[in-house]
Amino acid sequence: MAAKGNLAVGQSGGPTAVINCSLAGILAEALAQEARVGEIYGLVHGIEGALRGELVDLRRRPPEFLAHLCQTPAAVLGSCRYKLRPEEYLQVLETLRAHNVRYFLYIGGNDSMDTSQRIAEAAQAAGYDLFVVGVPKTVDNDLPCTDHTPGYGSIARYWALHAMEAARDLEAMRRYDQIKILETMGRNAGWVAASTALGRCLPDDPPHLIYVPERPFDQECFLSDVEEVYRRHGYVLVTVAETIRDGTGRPIGRAEGAFTRDAFGHAVLEGTAQTLCRLVEQHLKLKARFNKPGTAQRVAAHCASEVDRREAYEAGRAAVRLAVSGQSGVMVTLVRESDEPYRCTTGVAPLQTVANAERRLPDEFIAPAGNNVTEAFLRYARPLIGAPLPVHAHLWRPG
Repeated sequence: MAAKGNLAVGQSGGPTAVINCSLAGILAEALAQEARVGEIYGLVHGIEGALRGELVDLRRRPPEFLAHLCQTPAAVLGSCRYKLRPEEYLQVLETLRAHNVRYFLYIGGNDSMDTSQRIAEAAQAAGYDLFVVGVPKTVDNDLPCTDHTPGYGSIARYWALHAMEAARDLEAMRRYDQIKILETMGRNAGWVAASTALGRCLPDDPPHLIYVPERPFDQECFLSDVEEVYRRHGYVLVTVAETIRDGTGRPIGRAEGAFTRDAFGHAVLEGTAQTLCRLVEQHLKLKARFNKPGTAQRVAAHCASEVDRREAYEAGRAAVRLAVSGQSGVMVTLVRESDEPYRCTTGVAPLQTVANAERRLPDEFIAPAGNNVTEAFLRYARPLIGAPLPVHAHLWRPG
């Protein structure tokens, strides 16, 4: 059991609709752990706040602050994408020591877990009794060692609804627009793109085609797929992950502008959907448009999954319990106990097995042709999006 000390928490990476739920869980549990936790500090803009000594007092926020957190999208403390230089880890430790911080909790994804692991190692090397726990967060759903990540259920719900509504729009306008391409986030994994299938009621419902980064993208096969679906339905709704690549590894979308990589070296790509629309119009002579919501998709609190909110909150609470029990260099995980009824609890994994690793869509979740998802994926993802989706009226199909 760790001695009493202060707690610091930061938020990092791309925000989500539920990252503040994890912060709320941390605050609620820290406030309940008065015997172990003294002051509660928030790092302003993540690890950059620790470098600059910018911390805010969270213990003395008004009661409504905690109540409103779970309804607030994005990162209320401010986020960052900052890769610490080797000499800066000691600077972070100096800030934490100056505030008598014994518990360091960091909410984030792959790169944030790497930062957390390195801080834990630096503290150990310096003989600083610091307990470091990572709290998972990423809409990409690509963290290993956890069944899924807080943030994914909500973006999956957003895309299921968006795809359903885009399908109705295209269905209505098919005399004018024949093809619509939805471009999703997802970095190197296809979890987000796959989620657009969750709104289907029948196997032939849109989106008709889904392309994910786990399979090489073949231009000729794509055009053949679109042409075949168009012959059957008279319109085609396609989903593509923004990072799909051809057989040589070359992105379909091109890096544009001066800032083509983030601080951790990840490519920033633009133009995937635009490129495919041009291909369709040039080779198939069909009118094609695209929907690309950009960052709106990751913080759409109006589409947040209640399951996602609850699990993000519980992940935060679990992180505090791990830290005050003396665990360090670990990340909270979500452990699925059953699908029907859906049950999930929290677990723990070493940060060194999570940091900088990616979990991609498994083969059994991708259709053999590489242009769709399987029923196994739908069984996996449906419980995560929460309440039942709306049912739309149709004139041109049974039901």
